[in-house]
Amino acid sequence: MSVLMGEAELREQLLNTNDEYRRLAVEHQSYEEQLETLSSRHHLTDEEKMLEVTLKKKKLMLKDQMYSLLQKYRKQAGS
Repeated sequence: MSVLMGEAELREQLLNTNDEYRRLAVEHQSYEEQLETLSSRHHLTDEEKMLEVTLKKKKLMLKDQMYSLLQKYRKQAGS
């Protein structure tokens, strides 16, 4: 594997080969879809505003976990 593999190629490789990364990506996409639904509304209730904040935090946490797996994979590939 090329050390010069780009970020997009690494993500694609992990989506195809790593169950944990794929699970995180699916969950991340689910939160993104829920946020899009909320953002399409003209007015959010207080409960919906709280849900929006919670979804953003969860989505960011998943993104961090995905990045961590990506870095681990990159380090192993470079060894």
